[in-house]
Amino acid sequence: MRRYSVAGAKRRAGRAFIKAAEVLGVGSRVVAPETFHAGFENWTRRRTARLKSDYPAQWRSALWAAGRDAPRVAVVFHVYYLELVPEILDGLAHIPVAFDLIVTNSSGVPLNLDTSHLDRLANTIVLDIPNHGRDILPLGSVINTDLLAPYELILKVHTKQSAWRHDHPDLDGSGEAWREDFVSALLGSQENVRDILGAFATDPALGVLTADGNVLGSEFWGGDRLIVDHLLRRLQLDPVDDKLQFASGSMYWTRGFILQGLRALDLSPEDFEPELGQVDGTTAHAIERIIGILTEEAGYDTRERSASTIEVIPTDAWERFTPDSCPMKRGRVIPFYLPQFHRFDENDSWWGTGFTEWSNVAAGAPVFWGHNQPLLPADLGFYDLTSDDVRAAQWDLASRAGLDGFMYYYYWFAGKKLMNTPIESLLASDSPTPFCIMWANENFTRRWDGGEKNILIGQDYDKAPATGFIHDVLPLISDERYLRIDGKPVIAVYRVAQIPDFMDVLAYWRHVAEEAGLGGLHLVTVDVGETMQGVSGDPSEFGLDAYLGFAPHNMKWTAKDRGNLRVDERFEGNIMSYGAMVAHAEQVLREPVADWRYPGVMINFDNTARRQWMPDLWYGSNPYTFRRWLDSALASVADRDFDQRVVFVNAWNEWAESAVLEPSQRFGSTFLLATRDALWR
Repeated sequence: MRRYSVAGAKRRAGRAFIKAAEVLGVGSRVVAPETFHAGFENWTRRRTARLKSDYPAQWRSALWAAGRDAPRVAVVFHVYYLELVPEILDGLAHIPVAFDLIVTNSSGVPLNLDTSHLDRLANTIVLDIPNHGRDILPLGSVINTDLLAPYELILKVHTKQSAWRHDHPDLDGSGEAWREDFVSALLGSQENVRDILGAFATDPALGVLTADGNVLGSEFWGGDRLIVDHLLRRLQLDPVDDKLQFASGSMYWTRGFILQGLRALDLSPEDFEPELGQVDGTTAHAIERIIGILTEEAGYDTRERSASTIEVIPTDAWERFTPDSCPMKRGRVIPFYLPQFHRFDENDSWWGTGFTEWSNVAAGAPVFWGHNQPLLPADLGFYDLTSDDVRAAQWDLASRAGLDGFMYYYYWFAGKKLMNTPIESLLASDSPTPFCIMWANENFTRRWDGGEKNILIGQDYDKAPATGFIHDVLPLISDERYLRIDGKPVIAVYRVAQIPDFMDVLAYWRHVAEEAGLGGLHLVTVDVGETMQGVSGDPSEFGLDAYLGFAPHNMKWTAKDRGNLRVDERFEGNIMSYGAMVAHAEQVLREPVADWRYPGVMINFDNTARRQWMPDLWYGSNPYTFRRWLDSALASVADRDFDQRVVFVNAWNEWAESAVLEPSQRFGSTFLLATRDALWR
């Protein structure tokens, strides 16, 4: 058991902080970029628009093939002291479910592991790496390979020696005893590990679990606070001030996403100091603390082994993490889908030959220091949505995260259709992709704002009444893949009050659907507010079934303090706080949500790519905060029948607005992994 003197720890932490400040040459949190390796400006200067995950090149040929069958659990094991390997391998024999073993080896000698006694070991991979960044840089490198993406639960262990503890004035016990405590508490016996797995299976708030005595607080900032601030800024998160809770010692069980999301930190060897035996004030120590901060940011807790809110854990709860278990989805998550990514004649005419939305995306430039512009695609590249293969790859990504389908923006202007090729190609294909449509019934403008100026093609209800819309989309909504609620096809309308006599129009649509044998329609409108030609109040009074949340519409907009952003002097737009929007949205979601409201969350909104120096953008989007918002939205509909547990996400592929679930070069697949983590139980 780890024991320590709190008073002594505070003295030590204070001394370490003062010493670190002297080394860094600072008297405040604003520091010169060259003062430490992970400094924000150092990171920003070495970034390019073309990001690549950083890990040793020699690993590429050794990595497991994508798409293989993986168990739900993995062990990440870092090896430096070879003599301690057998002790930890023996402990792994107590894991009662199938698991993969991912080993990073910085010992400098080839590693031969005797795993013959590990009956439930599925796959093993050993990755050699220089002794740099302790166990943390090797972990970050593994994360950057996406090796951890399949796993729901991860045990992180390493050959911990910590010889410095023996003579430490404030901490009792030796490094050897500390390691033994970890191995005993996190492994120890099969019954113990079953209890741990059962706690994760039954307590949705549990994020990280470590040995007793190892969850520490703000008295243990040490010399790491400045480094933490700079690393958090990469995720556009503000300093945490005195609030801190983290698992010390870097050995714990954790939800997979908590580590997977670290891909968004874009860690590289350049972030870590040379190995000089430091016991504080390094990037490795800062990451140890950041994991605790991000665990809370994602909506999870960090706890010690003996602490649990679950008084009685069902004896078979641990089986949730067996390969054959059947997790339950908490709801139906449906992202919006932009079909703009292909050529069509009108785009050539309005913007120039060859124009697609990618033309905007690639042209985006940063408007403040470290701004995520341009935001570029990763796995799927600059795709063309007329390709069946591209749409199949999109659905493969989406379905593996648990999404229910896509809501396509549908552009219909007095009978004239635009950007209709992708959805019509989908209709004609044998793809299993579920889909539905939102009629984006606003003007198409040169400013991409749906306004009344600079109109390229507008809505003209006199030329072609809106009653005709239902006849145009009848083949779509009759398809067996079309998304339904209460057995009825879902049709959303963006600005419903813009339609003349819209209640009569909606009644006509329902009649046509019933005559077609579809059982009617489930009609929803976007919650844009009355100022944007929406409606408010009970939707049934307007001939509708529900409202659809479409953040940032009708959400709380809070200006972001630009104090240290170093905003370009040409900037004339608005910068809002994503964190403030999420906090307010969560407050609203904690109140009872009417059954006729489907919550909406957003990845981000930043239309710099379209409007460069006059955009609206939100600062603070990151996969951890997004995961917490989505979790809250799903919780708000949990008491409904499953069919009505619907949450919409802005968006799947709004690249020119940075509202993107698809993998990006900046964030990898972390937003998709956050979605999967929030969605499954």
